[in-house]
Amino acid sequence: MKVLVINSGSSSIKYQLIEMDGEKVLCKGIAERIGIEGSRLVHRVNDEKYVIERELPDHEEALKLILNTLVDEKLGVIKDLKEIDAVGHRVVHGGERFKESVLVDEEVLKAIEEVSPLAPLHNPANLMGIKAAMKLLPGVPNVVVFDTAFHQTIPQKAYLYAIPYEYYEKHRIRRYGFHGTSHRYVSKRAAEILGKKLEELKIITCHIGNGASVAAVKYGKCVDTSMGFTPLEGLVMGTRSGDLDPAIPFFIMEKEGISPQEMYDILNKKSGVYGLSKGFSSDMRDIEEAALKGDEWCKLILDIYHYRIAKYIGAYAAAMNGVDAIVFTAGVGENSPITREDVCSYLEFLGVKLDKQKNEETIRGKEGIISTLDSRVKVLVVPTNEELMIARDTKEIVEKIGR
Repeated sequence: MKVLVINSGSSSIKYQLIEMDGEKVLCKGIAERIGIEGSRLVHRVNDEKYVIERELPDHEEALKLILNTLVDEKLGVIKDLKEIDAVGHRVVHGGERFKESVLVDEEVLKAIEEVSPLAPLHNPANLMGIKAAMKLLPGVPNVVVFDTAFHQTIPQKAYLYAIPYEYYEKHRIRRYGFHGTSHRYVSKRAAEILGKKLEELKIITCHIGNGASVAAVKYGKCVDTSMGFTPLEGLVMGTRSGDLDPAIPFFIMEKEGISPQEMYDILNKKSGVYGLSKGFSSDMRDIEEAALKGDEWCKLILDIYHYRIAKYIGAYAAAMNGVDAIVFTAGVGENSPITREDVCSYLEFLGVKLDKQKNEETIRGKEGIISTLDSRVKVLVVPTNEELMIARDTKEIVEKIGR
């Protein structure tokens, strides 16, 4: 079975075509700057990269170019679009309704649209990708995999906020959590690496990238996560503030004379590492490099960044009454030995002992255990693979309906 995985953003479509027999990626790429001047397709087959400059006014035209490229005589990896057996889509928000991946029908499309106010930057774009696929590949089953689904096992004591309950009843304001597909994949893979059953382990997964979140996975089910009603809550991130006193935005709005929308943009796009660094960079690689060269302010930013991650790990060890393994994933988590070492230095009380050599060597897509043999809590690096998780769910659902 060949599954086309699509991650549709507001101005981009990322894609992978995966042969599920052996789970081999046949090609991948991104159509970017959709609806913007300078749009193009970046297509990769093995180690070869191809760039097609083309005006892409909307998502349908972008997907049409992707599909044409898949069957192109020189750049393609299949001979006919009929070889695509199913399409799997990432959808950011499924609200409370969707606790697992589902086959797309009109009712599902309507439900995704209904929860779009909870993810106004993402769900409408996700829907555009689904509708384009349904139109251009008629008869091919489409499956949606929700970022929020994995976190639907979180109990009420963890997902309810201490605000008037009527706001939950009327507007469904609660903790939803995000990066669920990543947390699900890496917790499962960590159990495989450890040679143990996922249902027997207490795992804390740390998805540390430009957007970042931590999840407590107890016996295979998520029981808490750091992102909340929106992806703004939790850790210090590239441009997002993470946790802060709720009174702060109101104070700033009054003092600076700015609107709620302006404040929201500041917290999402101008805060976090970017805000702390006074606009120097939102990229942790730049902060690390400057810190290593002796920049004291960037050293402080690293301290703040690592401290918040360690705090959440400590909290989730308490929430699960113990922890067997801690997993680092995503851009920073997979490639920053400095972040992993500094975070783990706070966790010696849990019995964490880091193997410094293994930690230094485990970067650029490598996976493995980076703690010492006698470490009471195992520490792992597992490169995330959300696309493969989406493809696996798609294959399972399509096979169930006999396609």
